[in-house]
Amino acid sequence: MKTITVRGLDETIAKNLKRMAGQNGKSVNQFVLDTLKERLGLKKEKKYTVVHHDMDHLFGIWSENEFKRIQGKIDSERKIDKELWK
Repeated sequence: MKTITVRGLDETIAKNLKRMAGQNGKSVNQFVLDTLKERLGLKKEKKYTVVHHDMDHLFGIWSENEFKRIQGKIDSERKIDKELWK
């Protein structure tokens, strides 16, 4: 890995780099590397980033009562039967 020093950054550029890196949850170094890769056309696309919605109609949403009933059943079956563990 090469190390490059960039000289002549004014205070405004340095502050903007820090701010934008923070907004992206990255270090300044990682933000600069990512920006350079993107600008130079070297950024690799992540695999499996496509979100499909073609089967959404097959899934529904439980009502609050349905959820409580189902969760109650799950919770009741998670209890330990102490008679079996003696």
